[in-house]
Amino acid sequence: MTLAEDAIAWYDANARDLPWRQPDTTPWGVLVSEVMLQQTPVVRVEPAWRAWMTRWPTPAALAADPPSEAIRMWGRLGYPRRAMRLHACAVAMVERHGGDVPSDLDQLLALPGVGTYTGRAVATFAYGQRHPVVDTNVRRVVSRAVEGKPDAGPNTTAADLAAVEELLPSDAAKAARASIAFMEIGALVCTARSPRCADCPFEAICAWRLDGSPPLDGPSRKPQRYAGTDRQVRGLLLEVLRHATGPVPKQRLDLVWTDEVQRARALSGLVEDGLVEPFGGSFVLAGDSPEVQIL
Repeated sequence: MTLAEDAIAWYDANARDLPWRQPDTTPWGVLVSEVMLQQTPVVRVEPAWRAWMTRWPTPAALAADPPSEAIRMWGRLGYPRRAMRLHACAVAMVERHGGDVPSDLDQLLALPGVGTYTGRAVATFAYGQRHPVVDTNVRRVVSRAVEGKPDAGPNTTAADLAAVEELLPSDAAKAARASIAFMEIGALVCTARSPRCADCPFEAICAWRLDGSPPLDGPSRKPQRYAGTDRQVRGLLLEVLRHATGPVPKQRLDLVWTDEVQRARALSGLVEDGLVEPFGGSFVLAGDSPEVQIL
């Protein structure tokens, strides 16, 4: 059996039962899941995805609402610019594709905020096409099993895409199945810190394991700190604005964080990113109507 066939057999027996993997999931549901899953664990994404799809089952439904509603619905998933990108995607799909998620890869990549990974993931998982879908998990699996290295570099390169494409079966449906299988193995078995090699379908042929599982040469990547960062301050500011029923005076936002310089920097960043808009001496979420009494 090939690496892809081994991966597919393992996936068929071990894959997680996730809502966006159900046969009746729409391409829009796949796109929403892929954007939400960026830098966010599945356990947090699943309830958010269900709520999002219940409220906005189609791109047209989301496009009909202002971007502020997408930011509110995003809640505390983190990296809220993703909500803005999804809203912009929905608007673009209504304008360019009649409200449908395009199946053509070039058209997907032309959507606002859709990059190399997301475009290929939607084309593959929603439409069953043959494309190399490469995220951190896939790069780690290929790096270990094929190249004998403990980990891949921090960013996906053209070489990564080429290496994964070589592993895919020629049949599009099998290639799509192999792509999600490689990803699931990296997420559940071939993990960064504690790989479960005994449970891996590649245990007998993994070049890294056969070489004695050498550790990473050089400093390992540490998880990003959150407490005390501008990200935390941005989140606190957005939390106030999400729950407000009108423009929020700056004096109220000043209460969320004592460091005036950091607070001002975080608020300025939210404005620059298009998530927040100034309204006189107050602030609102992007797209919110300010025609209400100031709190």
